[in-house]
Amino acid sequence: MWCEIVSLLRSLGSALVSYFDAKKKRKVAEIYQALNSDPIDVAALRRMAISEGGLLTDEIRCKVWPKLLSVNTDDLPPLPGKELREDNKDYQQVLLDVRRSLRRFPPGMPDDQREGLQEELIDIILHVLKRNPQLHYYQGYHDIVVTFLLVVGDRLATALVEKLSTHHLRDFMDPTMDNTKHILNYLMPIIDQVNPEVHDFMQSAEVGTIFALSWLITWFGHVLSDFRHVVRLYDFFLACHPLMPIYFAAVIVLHRQQEVLECECDMASVHHLLSQIPQDLPYESLISKAGDLFVQFPPSELAKEAAQQQAERTAASTFKDFELASVQQRPDTVLRQRFRERLRGEERLRGEERTKSILTKPRTNRFVKLAVMGLTVALGAAALAVVKSALEWAPKFELQIFP
Repeated sequence: MWCEIVSLLRSLGSALVSYFDAKKKRKVAEIYQALNSDPIDVAALRRMAISEGGLLTDEIRCKVWPKLLSVNTDDLPPLPGKELREDNKDYQQVLLDVRRSLRRFPPGMPDDQREGLQEELIDIILHVLKRNPQLHYYQGYHDIVVTFLLVVGDRLATALVEKLSTHHLRDFMDPTMDNTKHILNYLMPIIDQVNPEVHDFMQSAEVGTIFALSWLITWFGHVLSDFRHVVRLYDFFLACHPLMPIYFAAVIVLHRQQEVLECECDMASVHHLLSQIPQDLPYESLISKAGDLFVQFPPSELAKEAAQQQAERTAASTFKDFELASVQQRPDTVLRQRFRERLRGEERLRGEERTKSILTKPRTNRFVKLAVMGLTVALGAAALAVVKSALEWAPKFELQIFP
């Protein structure tokens, strides 16, 4: 009997491996089909980057990340030279940060190889800052740059990081942290929409949002130890709206809601708990939930609570100017179609109990809205597709003095 069970388990394991291998091969084929389309199907590439498993390999990322950022790989800038270090106001700080970045390189990498990459990392950062004097270096920026360097190499990383710095990361690179604080201000409204109890508990503890600062400004690169998880999140963030990292931060907090509510209700205790990010997070599930929350509660709905002065200067409100090829290729378009496709697929299963299980806060007006929208349970990432109409990136924010 025992031998039969072992044999059955082996057969089952072999079948599962075959299934996942076939699934991976299908996805790779879809990615290359999108890359070989004329014009390139950027919307399909966004769908692949968001859906389960992301872009799968660094080889594919080298081809897809430039398309997600509208970077022309046929016209890359020359490699930066060492002369950038002369009389550069940021050089000493960049040097110190890069020297402290040992943990961001693969374990076991030979010292001479790592040191060579650190030199390239310094040059890339100084090159971007030199070409864009309106940008200001911040501690943590190197954690993002090193991810691109390790995945795509120095020359392509230079072009990708420059585009990223003038768009997704633009708000972090102002001379003050006002816009970064504004983006952090979205965290609590998102949590409030989903779980008012957690929101109220955190407000009572006066913990604020500073625990999520390093998450946001490094795209979690500084706080996650497994490089596979970092690049998976980069696939997701590159395919989405600039505010998606704050939605992902919110779902991490919500994922740990029981721990939060069992914590002592004081600032020190809650801050200590939340600042220690778990390394065994269910990343695919959280990515799916973050995308769903973005569609259910887009920035335009949360702007009043999160607004600050001069909001139109933020990347979140000016991202409509980002150089994407067409309306159908916008990240929000992909997310909205994913939401709609999943709803159609599960409509026959909708009922009273599924409505009760929807990931949203228990308030009458919210229930009415969700019922009208026909929402069911939290949506998975497998139903992504290209949508036919686009969501505007963000309306004009209502002005409000930042607290």
